[in-house]
Amino acid sequence: MSGSPTHTPAEVVAHLMRRDAFSQLLGMEVLEASEGRAVLRMAVREDMVNGFGTLHGGALFSLADSAFAFATNGGGTLSVAIDMHLGIPVASYPGDVLVAVAVEQSQSNRLAFVDVTVRNQREQIVGHFRGTVYRTTRQHELA
Repeated sequence: MSGSPTHTPAEVVAHLMRRDAFSQLLGMEVLEASEGRAVLRMAVREDMVNGFGTLHGGALFSLADSAFAFATNGGGTLSVAIDMHLGIPVASYPGDVLVAVAVEQSQSNRLAFVDVTVRNQREQIVGHFRGTVYRTTRQHELA
């Protein structure tokens, strides 16, 4: 998909992030935004753990989902998730710093498939995420 004629991927993602109260609530930070790729960072806080003292799966899923959304929307075309899966091979704990790297693996006129790998500060993979988006015919408007 080609980028929006008037906005760069970084501008589109910055606009989406400004409006994304949940990603902000979790303290996510966009490190990179390009067409088909996004990199986000999130520190694991005490208020993000489950009853076992490890990062709640929903928080990990949210980090991967946000990276997925920014990678697929950075090109300027409004894209919406239709399928997502997450595997958690290693637990995360308060104090860990996670980085999610989302990369489009393939795309067609209407679908894109994305892999997101989440690693901790020790470079351990703590999440494997795979998602599919449907590409609409609408372009993002950054009003």
